Amino acid sequence: MTAGELLRDTRKRHGLTQRQLATRARTSQAAISRIERDVVSPTVQTLAELLWLMNEELAFDARPLDWGFDLTLNQGRLRVTADERVRRGVIHSRRMMEIRGIAQRA
Repeated sequence: MTAGELLRDTRKRHGLTQRQLATRARTSQAAISRIERDVVSPTVQTLAELLWLMNEELAFDARPLDWGFDLTLNQGRLRVTADERVRRGVIHSRRMMEIRGIAQRA
């Protein structure tokens, strides 16, 4: 959701026109329109003040991203030395060749 969408949805939920919100904010209806159409991007402070004029509070939060894999596994692998990673890669490659040979014989 953009800042403009948030402002527009909040304003409409409170039953205000752009002109009424502009009057409260001591700005022009055109300025409110430009924000709501995402022509301009307001500062966080401006958006917070406009929402406050409608008895709303701007709230932010942060959430960890789910990349679809366990980051702790990757961190553990990065602690392994380069020589050990190469050794494990060679072992893995040999096992894959064995599996390939078994599959071709079957």
